[in-house]
Amino acid sequence: MIQRPKNTVGEFYNYKKPESIILMAIVDANYCFIYVNVGCQGRISDGGVFRNTEFYRILENNDLYLTQCEALPVRTIPVPYTPVADDTFPLTRHMMKLYATDLNKGSPKKSI
Repeated sequence: MIQRPKNTVGEFYNYKKPESIILMAIVDANYCFIYVNVGCQGRISDGGVFRNTEFYRILENNDLYLTQCEALPVRTIPVPYTPVADDTFPLTRHMMKLYATDLNKGSPKKSI
């Protein structure tokens, strides 16, 4: 929780009601920060915050210069490197989301 900046009313309220400022960070496979953005109002969704970052614009314009496509181990078809995000982010051509399923024993969604 924060004390809202002067001359702002309601801009920093998040869905849980306290006022907040969003810190968005992107990390690599080794948990090293590669991008940090701080200061967006708490009322904006994670996906909305992401769409307003320079990182998003660079990613969508293919200016990120990710490592070239490589085949996965024991495979021959090259696949691109791409960021992976949780469910709060939109699925885009440059962003993968985790497969949503319930694999708990006895779940009707579990196929095996």
